[in-house]
Amino acid sequence: MSIVVEKAEFSTRGVKTRLLGFVLMLLGVLDSLLTLRGGVPAYEFLLLIVLGATVFAIGAVRGGQKSGKA
Repeated sequence: MSIVVEKAEFSTRGVKTRLLGFVLMLLGVLDSLLTLRGGVPAYEFLLLIVLGATVFAIGAVRGGQKSGKA
């Protein structure tokens, strides 16, 4: 009985884009929490959170695509 181990392919596509999206979301959440702490509701930071989520999703899609290398 032999054990066959398949080589896993790890692609670094979209890692920087996902990281940028995560940082944008994090900054949006932190800014909105700080303004809420001050007693002022800040709806403009919701746009930053949505923008970060969109960039993160684009990076996730790019990371899921297979590269053209054989």
